[in-house]
Amino acid sequence: MTLLFIFDMDDVLYDYDWRTRMTGMTAMTGLSLDQLRQRWWHDKGEWAAEAGVYRTGEEYLEAVETALGQPIDEHEWVRVRAAAMTARPEALAAVRRASELGQVTLLTNNGALAHKHLRTLAPELVELFGDEHLFTSSYYGARKPNPAVFQSVLDAYGVDADDAFFADDMTVNVEGARSIGITAYHYGSAAGMLAAIESFAATRARV
Repeated sequence: MTLLFIFDMDDVLYDYDWRTRMTGMTAMTGLSLDQLRQRWWHDKGEWAAEAGVYRTGEEYLEAVETALGQPIDEHEWVRVRAAAMTARPEALAAVRRASELGQVTLLTNNGALAHKHLRTLAPELVELFGDEHLFTSSYYGARKPNPAVFQSVLDAYGVDADDAFFADDMTVNVEGARSIGITAYHYGSAAGMLAAIESFAATRARV
């Protein structure tokens, strides 16, 4: 039996300051926060991208440029995204422990351009997860909390829901995972997540 540990990225493994990112996007584009919201950060823009509407980073960038009405420098986009992220050492330590107990994988609601650059955005995760286990929701073609994205992860790893653990900071995403039988932890602290990981592994060891 292989246990699968699935982790969200933003506000779980990293502090993520969305307003810092939007400040960077404003500086890059000259558009206000309201304009960015109206043109891209909505269900037909960024949220659709997170659900895999744009399958490649190039398609994503083209869609953003069309929506914002101007060219976007890819490297600057990455720099702005990364500037909004700060690693949480204790949370990363919990992932390291999970990697000793089973397979770890990342599932973050992000689009294809973030997927392309995850190794740059979150370099601390490469050693922990392995280069081949870093995924955005766009890769699976659905975004959390859609149960379909969780099922796709299980299918990709050939693991039953009973043998999977998921951690996320959003209640709705936790409920989405639980709806198909995954053991899910609503992130409150790194210590709490570590305790939940240990408890899950101990429970499965007794089955």
